Amino acid sequence: MSDSNAPEYSVSELAGAVKKTIEQTFGRVRVRGELGRVTIARSGHCYLDLKDDKAVINSIIWKGTMNKLPLVPEEGMEVVVEGRMSTYPGRSNYQLVIESLELAGAGALMALLDKRRKALAAEGLFAAERKVELPFLPRVIGVVTSPTGAVIRDILQRVGDRFPVHVILWPVTVQGDGAAEKIAAAITGFNNYEPTAHLPRPDVLIVGRGGGSVEDLWCFNEEVVVRAAAASTVPLISAVGHETDTTLIDYASDYRAPTPTGAAEVAVPVRADLALGLEESGQRMARALRRNAQEAATALKAARLPRKERLLESASQRLDRLRFPEAASLFERQRQRLANLSARLPTPRSQLDTMAARLSGLRLPGPERMLRDKRRELDALRLRPDGIATRVVREGERVERMGERAARAAAARMARDADRLAKAGSLLEAFSYQGVLARGFALVTDADGQVVRSRDAVESGERVALEFADGTRKAVIDGHGTPATAPKTARRKRTLDARPTGQRDLF
Repeated sequence: MSDSNAPEYSVSELAGAVKKTIEQTFGRVRVRGELGRVTIARSGHCYLDLKDDKAVINSIIWKGTMNKLPLVPEEGMEVVVEGRMSTYPGRSNYQLVIESLELAGAGALMALLDKRRKALAAEGLFAAERKVELPFLPRVIGVVTSPTGAVIRDILQRVGDRFPVHVILWPVTVQGDGAAEKIAAAITGFNNYEPTAHLPRPDVLIVGRGGGSVEDLWCFNEEVVVRAAAASTVPLISAVGHETDTTLIDYASDYRAPTPTGAAEVAVPVRADLALGLEESGQRMARALRRNAQEAATALKAARLPRKERLLESASQRLDRLRFPEAASLFERQRQRLANLSARLPTPRSQLDTMAARLSGLRLPGPERMLRDKRRELDALRLRPDGIATRVVREGERVERMGERAARAAAARMARDADRLAKAGSLLEAFSYQGVLARGFALVTDADGQVVRSRDAVESGERVALEFADGTRKAVIDGHGTPATAPKTARRKRTLDARPTGQRDLF
């Protein structure tokens, strides 16, 4: 047995006493250091080391606290943490339970921002070839910002003053816990949205918020927001903070506006300026058209083109010459040539007679004669001995049948040829010169034998000849251009006119 008067503790009692002493002594501490090993467990708790050049303190951030931090802890950060000291008896370790974490000054925050910017730029997220051109006149503008801030009011007022279009707001929080994830989700949601008749898809996006400190704007520097902006297929305008504020979304967006109001000015043009520009363009176009017309008129006058009357003089003179004796003699020669050709052409009837004579002159044996000759040959064969009599009879019958078929074929062919000849003769006669006269027409010629083609070509009292199909008659033209050889028709008309009708003369 020991002679010491020191009290005896169990392991648990001693560990508990140490824990109690440390927690009472360091109930609330604020520590500055560099983050070493950073591990986020599946449970959501974060285990990390807080160190300087001489010591290391094991630290822990519980899951509930992690969700409230303004930034995600990363190895190498210089931070200022606030929490309470405690122990972990299971391993005889003391640890710092962190309840708040912030970067140690603006210099450290900017160093982290620069490091992240270089890493994202190396991936090509800020490349100029990824950026797209903004639409000249969007029909719908999508805005990602807080619904209660001044940003949305400034954008709506500026758009309404310049060129009123439809604006769709996707409300998000722009500062604090979960703001970065909500902003990224809004950008992705606008890109994946299926348009409807009542809610179309935006033609351009504006992501913005008002000014603030680096910590206030830090959610726009988060990697999830930058990647969502770079992946946006809808043209995106960043309008975060004031003109001097720069965030990583500015590098990934297609256009950076200095302020939310400036973003609205970039998104839509001024309608009054467009109307004025259209009016000026119309006036310039009208002046250009008048100038072109004047230049064309001047060039036309300088060309000294002949007048239309002079262009028609030569043609009119040639026409007058054609109407004089040269044209008449030319026409007479052509008419005489046509008459000579028609006199040499045989008439259809004469051609039919000639073909009929040629056909009758062919001395073709008739079917009866052919049958008679075959029967005579058969009778001669029947006088031979009985051995060949039967064969001869069969051969004779075959020959007789062939003769009958030949007779029928010859008769049918002669009928077809005769029919074709008759049709051809009728067609030729119908289109011949004499056929036209036979249908009731007459050829009128004057005293010189020239054809009269118009009533104005002869004068009253002039003698003409009427050539019919069966002969020629003489006639005299009266004052109205009707032949004088129609007294019977005139007398009949007077007789009909003299017949009482019971109606008074209308004239």
